[in-house]
Amino acid sequence: MTTPAAVSAPPDRTPEPKPYLRLLTATQFAFNTGFYAVLPYLATHLGDGLGMAGWLVGLVLGLRTFSQQGLFVVGGALTDRYGPRPVVLTGCVLRIAGFCWLAQAGSTPTVIGAVLLIGFAAALFSPAVESETARAAVAHEAETGRPRAQVLAVFSAAGQAGAFLGPLLGSLLLLLGGGFRTACLAGAVVFVGVLAGHARLMPRRPRRVRTTRVGAVLPREVFANRPFLVLCLVYSSYLVSYNQLYLALPAEVERATGSQSALGGLFALSSLLVVAAQLPLTRWSARRVAPRTALVAGLAVVAAGFAAVPLTPDGPAGLLPGAVLVGLLTLGQMLLVPAARGLVPDLVDDDRLGLATGALSSVSGLAVLVGSAATGTLLGTAGPVLWTVLAAVPLAGALLALTLTAGRREPDTAVTDRL
Repeated sequence: MTTPAAVSAPPDRTPEPKPYLRLLTATQFAFNTGFYAVLPYLATHLGDGLGMAGWLVGLVLGLRTFSQQGLFVVGGALTDRYGPRPVVLTGCVLRIAGFCWLAQAGSTPTVIGAVLLIGFAAALFSPAVESETARAAVAHEAETGRPRAQVLAVFSAAGQAGAFLGPLLGSLLLLLGGGFRTACLAGAVVFVGVLAGHARLMPRRPRRVRTTRVGAVLPREVFANRPFLVLCLVYSSYLVSYNQLYLALPAEVERATGSQSALGGLFALSSLLVVAAQLPLTRWSARRVAPRTALVAGLAVVAAGFAAVPLTPDGPAGLLPGAVLVGLLTLGQMLLVPAARGLVPDLVDDDRLGLATGALSSVSGLAVLVGSAATGTLLGTAGPVLWTVLAAVPLAGALLALTLTAGRREPDTAVTDRL
């Protein structure tokens, strides 16, 4: 139903996002810029720079992922209890300390401590920012009639732009002879800027926070909420599939070309596709389809990406199947992620939105851990078998998504889609 604000808006102008929304979007860009200036070079630093064995490098990287993704639910619960401002500021301080520590770390215990601190900082920071963005997007939708998915798409595109720029910044620093330590310190400087911006601009009390009852670690309104748990499983099927960019795709590229040197270009292709196409695609889907439909369609496209690999003939340098996979996975991601994030506020109470946002990531992270182990056992099987199994995962998620509520979709109104 069109809101009065949307009806009264001039036909040639869309209300601008509020400063708080712009702050949160800029935050996501800066966060990923600083993070990806360091992360792509961590494994090489640990192996070549510090002489760690391969299994130990893998352990350190796994610990970083666990301390981040697995603890999102903690950051979300703290956000609900204390509000986003103290959680975001604490996350920034810990991320700065973690990067500075990693720059100096030279032994296994100190490296592990640094990466755990870096991961936990993100587990505080990200759920707070993501839940606030979802809440602000819902409010913006109510005031202007602009579908929340469009606001969330801007947030996603900003993150991808940072993920694209960060490795370039890290590469530049390494080429200039600064080394890994300089990249870490540059990442810390980025987060000093994020900390300063939020300390100055983030509202102290943007909303009323209901105090969590003592002992209510797993509130029933979230963890006994069947539709929300279904959404977690659906989103998990996407993340398990998307994680194949780091598992099955490298194996495919090495099979086709004899090395993994082309992976960087394929990852850059994914980021550029999101930066270029996320906003127009979400504008189109938000006007024409319900969130559930976008979720189902996105998962179907992801499944098509896996199914296409054994059917696509090798192109230039043998990279055509891998490029098709990356393109379709990215297209599916652009359709389903804003829709999934936009459904969360419809499924849980507002004062549990932080916890739900964190739980969505933590449950999905656990699924990725299990799914990656299972996929790893299939990498040596015949190609058609591997890609068929991988295609079945998002297809199952699409079927499960059909049981969800359709979600809200604003019909076409006089409001246009420009930012």
